[in-house]
Amino acid sequence: MKRRVLIVAAMLLILGAVAFAQELSGEESPGSSGMWKYFAAALAVGLSCVGGGIAVGRIGAAAMGAMSENPELSGKALPYVGLAEGICLWGFLVALLILFV
Repeated sequence: MKRRVLIVAAMLLILGAVAFAQELSGEESPGSSGMWKYFAAALAVGLSCVGGGIAVGRIGAAAMGAMSENPELSGKALPYVGLAEGICLWGFLVALLILFV
């Protein structure tokens, strides 16, 4: 069931990116570079945020388990969660570079 939802969401994302790019460029050709620019930016942000969310979930759960046994580990565990959140930021920066360069 989850796989079907992801496939439908990906298809809607692709169709939306194609329609948006064609509307902005005013062209009807599907091979225009503008379409792929928006698609690549959306893909960069989307995949990095999904990966960052998975990483934060796993690292956060492990950090909470470690802190429940030894409260002194809280200072050592929190930077790892911040590093996992940085993955989303890198995806956003890559998307900005794709769009404006």
